[in-house]
Amino acid sequence: MWMKKSLKKIFILLFWLAVWQAASLLIANSLIFAGPIQVIESLVRLLPTLEFWKTIFLSLAKIGGGFLLAMVGGSLIGGLSYRFPFLGELLSPMISLLKTVPVASFVILALIWIGSSELSVLVVFVVAFPVIALNVQAGLKNTDWQLIEMANVFRIRGWKRFWYFYRPASAPFLVNACRLAVGMSWKAGVAAEVIGVPAFSIGEQLYQAKIYLETADLFAWTAVVLILSYLCEKLVLAAVQKIVF
Repeated sequence: MWMKKSLKKIFILLFWLAVWQAASLLIANSLIFAGPIQVIESLVRLLPTLEFWKTIFLSLAKIGGGFLLAMVGGSLIGGLSYRFPFLGELLSPMISLLKTVPVASFVILALIWIGSSELSVLVVFVVAFPVIALNVQAGLKNTDWQLIEMANVFRIRGWKRFWYFYRPASAPFLVNACRLAVGMSWKAGVAAEVIGVPAFSIGEQLYQAKIYLETADLFAWTAVVLILSYLCEKLVLAAVQKIVF
């Protein structure tokens, strides 16, 4: 079964790589659309350079830092909003605003506030925070009221009450929130870097590739973002599932 699934995934990957290569041959203009071979050549050229790894490290640290702040803050606010309903109502307009405000508008405003160096941290926090907070609150509300009544009868309080009743109910919501928030964090974080153009960032590399019409490099850095987003999602989900399940 495992081998069958692996072969299926490999076939799907090869199929879309073939479609990509066919499209690049059909367009026949590397400035407009680079093929997978050109992108791989670009990655091979970038991989040995110190600048490539420094850029990845700094972007990963900032985007990851913003996501971790959102995880802590969102979980805390989501829990407090469930525990104190009036606080949830009080914070609801702010969370709705953060959830709906256009990323580009906030990035421009944040550039005025803090400059470009820490821009992606703030933008990622703003994007991921509402997702985490709302899902944590929804997960806690999903706890079976009969279990809560049983906990009241047997006077189960504090940490035991949370661990045995609230945690299992909210765990699926938190996992889904993390799955969604990680991808959104990379999209928003890199977009912020493209606008702010901080030194040694993936956004700066994408901007430079656009300026110098290096389409293969643009695709290569995009592939790096996709890989990093995928690996971060797997790592975060594995950590969260180990904690909450």
